Amino acid sequence: MSKAYLCVGSNIGDRIGYLQQANCLLKDTQGITVIDISSIYETEPVGYKDQEWFANAVLIIETDLSPKDLLKECMRIEKQLGRNRACESRWGPRTLDLDILFYDDVIISENCLQIPHPRLHERAYALVPLLELDPDFIHPILKKTALDLHNELEEPEEVYLYGARSNF
Repeated sequence: MSKAYLCVGSNIGDRIGYLQQANCLLKDTQGITVIDISSIYETEPVGYKDQEWFANAVLIIETDLSPKDLLKECMRIEKQLGRNRACESRWGPRTLDLDILFYDDVIISENCLQIPHPRLHERAYALVPLLELDPDFIHPILKKTALDLHNELEEPEEVYLYGARSNF
């Protein structure tokens, strides 16, 4: 069995509901066992700022699926929950985004699949929930812990524990 870290996010409609449905669909997928789930965080959008904030979480799974098969399952779940990549802009709104952050210490650099996630070390929305689960996880390329990567963020987007963001 391999250990993988997934980041799940949504900023359209029932954001929390989409995250919960994704978790249930992952649990129902043959070859995947959800081991741990972070808290949910409200996160400022990256890139395209004029949109709703995201709800994000990180899951740790065990899987006997290959990285490519895991990606296929993640994309199947995104589509099942209403994601239509053909109608999206980069960094734009989406019902569900389900990204593979890490898969053991595997390094893959292909057009359709990059592991570790290529911008993880720049994204507080993924690093903060990852810190909750495994602050000592070592990035297989950068050879730094999740905590080190978070501490090195130059201009992190805002990240709040769900429900803790002030509306003032």
